[in-house]
Amino acid sequence: MSKISQAFANGKAFIPFITCGDPDLETTAAVVRASVENGADLIELGIPFSDPTAEGPVIQAANLRALRGGVTTDRVFDLVRGLRRDVSVPMVFMTYANVVYSYGAEKFISTCAEIGIDGLILPDLPFEEKDEFLPICERFGVDLISMIAPTSENRIAMIAREARGFLYLVSSLGVTGTRSEITTDLASIVRVVRENTDIPCAVGFGISTPAQAKAMADLSDGAIVGSAIVRLIGQYGRQAPAHVGPFIKAMTDAVR
Repeated sequence: MSKISQAFANGKAFIPFITCGDPDLETTAAVVRASVENGADLIELGIPFSDPTAEGPVIQAANLRALRGGVTTDRVFDLVRGLRRDVSVPMVFMTYANVVYSYGAEKFISTCAEIGIDGLILPDLPFEEKDEFLPICERFGVDLISMIAPTSENRIAMIAREARGFLYLVSSLGVTGTRSEITTDLASIVRVVRENTDIPCAVGFGISTPAQAKAMADLSDGAIVGSAIVRLIGQYGRQAPAHVGPFIKAMTDAVR
């Protein structure tokens, strides 16, 4: 059984996204711990990449700050090794296929397994090309997490049937970022998912307020929030953990 299912075992899950190394890796570690202390059920860690095509301006800027600060994939792996001394909730990486390729897919995925990363999200990997990574992920017990977008339409059932870990439902078209309202008919997407898999699904992209997080979690099994958290970190820098903690608590309270 996937360790990721633990995140959804106590009701609706709240999943924060954090860009590793913005403003530095010590702050990232403190933000992760503050998130877990305030109820986060699963942590999504972004490995910075120079061309993060799925991201809006907030997370793009965080990627660039982290890269300028000298963050590498190996340093992110070391960050996770340190976190795993006391953080037990499931953790997944979100990055780009190129990061995995350039590192060496087998070396990257086997290291994920060794350091305690439970899943991998690659937003630029088309579903039809997932077999480049899926057999390696299965061999090392790392869930390759699929995304379903509003444009997936007739592919939703197929993606759901083959899902691992959890399904990442993209709330709206375009890149990550905060939205004033989310207008996609997510209920019908979730219905098709439920008909085809027992694996939990969580909604991300554009969620910035506790009310939005609650609305998305009511429709699905959880809410994913990235840009709103990354913006706080960008604003407060090394003092961010003290601000992120209460924000996460408001989100987890709303979701439950």
